[in-house]
Amino acid sequence: MSNHLSDRIKNMSTSATLAMAAKARELRSEGKDIIGLSLGEPDFNIPDFIKEAAKQAIDENYSAYTPVDGYAELKKSISGKFKRDNGLDYGLNQIVVSTGAKQSLFNVAMVCLNPGDEVILPAPYWVSYSDIVKLAEGVPVEVPTGIETDFKMTPEQLEAAITPKTRMLWFSSPCNPSGSVYGKEELEALAAVLKKYPDIYVVSDEIYEHINFVGGHVSIAAIDGMYDRTITVNGVSKAFAMTGWRIGYIGAPEWIAKGCTKLQGQVTSGANSIAQRAVIAALDAPLSKIQFMIDEFHKRRDLVLHLLGEIDGFKLNVPEGAFYVFPDISSFFGKTLKGTTINSAEDFALYLLEHANVATVTGEAFGNPNCIRISYAASEKELRQAIAQIKEVL
Repeated sequence: MSNHLSDRIKNMSTSATLAMAAKARELRSEGKDIIGLSLGEPDFNIPDFIKEAAKQAIDENYSAYTPVDGYAELKKSISGKFKRDNGLDYGLNQIVVSTGAKQSLFNVAMVCLNPGDEVILPAPYWVSYSDIVKLAEGVPVEVPTGIETDFKMTPEQLEAAITPKTRMLWFSSPCNPSGSVYGKEELEALAAVLKKYPDIYVVSDEIYEHINFVGGHVSIAAIDGMYDRTITVNGVSKAFAMTGWRIGYIGAPEWIAKGCTKLQGQVTSGANSIAQRAVIAALDAPLSKIQFMIDEFHKRRDLVLHLLGEIDGFKLNVPEGAFYVFPDISSFFGKTLKGTTINSAEDFALYLLEHANVATVTGEAFGNPNCIRISYAASEKELRQAIAQIKEVL
């Protein structure tokens, strides 16, 4: 029999971060000592108080199907978190809990986009945005930014990208992969443009909000005039080191939330019962419970910037959040290193994997072909060793 995969799946890109992680695992299985700086996964263990909540949920037999849009108790905790941390009032009917923030994004795309609708993506953007938009038959419209503007889109760039087909703007702050953080004045300037176009909705991906080195996080939904046209996406994978627990959520206009619940009911139904109960404990706890992780990431950022700054050819800015640096390495293009000619960021990342035994991710996957993403969600020892090996082979 012939294998007939759909055009949809054949045309979809493989996640570059997951592909590099798989390649690193393959090389490790061959006996190579690969240092992985490709995945966006905290290297901390989940705080004990969250584990205890999960154990209690098991003992209390939370084993049945959950409501499609999440336990009411969890949605109350999410509503309280939005109020406490973001100054946003989302009712329970505006909140949908999903199997990770990635599913939340997919739900929104499928619910809000029709074929040909355009979605503005300030580049660099998270690796899955573009393909999620394409799966919903939308059209990604990349707005390139550079290191000279800290990889932030200007209001002028936003206005220039808007067409009669523009339906949405998607962005993350703090940003994956650049670590850039939009301040209140910058968000207000973008909002001033969007207010001219009332049919454009915003997806604000705030999964890294607590890993922020410049003070308070600002949500664009809290900017005057933006609440009713913003879908705020968040989850517990990053700040609470709960990547494998797969809980994400949105706060959105009620009609969008209802659409996401309807879709989810036909795709995954409700998210994991035990994980949901554990997340209640996570979100109800004071942020001081996770401050030790944020402080450590801040320390590692400074270390990585210092060490990479000693390597000729790396152009760096200072990321203000998340746990990535996104150096411009285009000065290496056209050069030959150890018999390998570097023509692209992908060539550069593969060179580092082969010769330095360090896994990074090409910036091409994030919409910026001049950069690579380096995750510092690794121990200080691993970071020092990895950058020493990179310096040696360059």
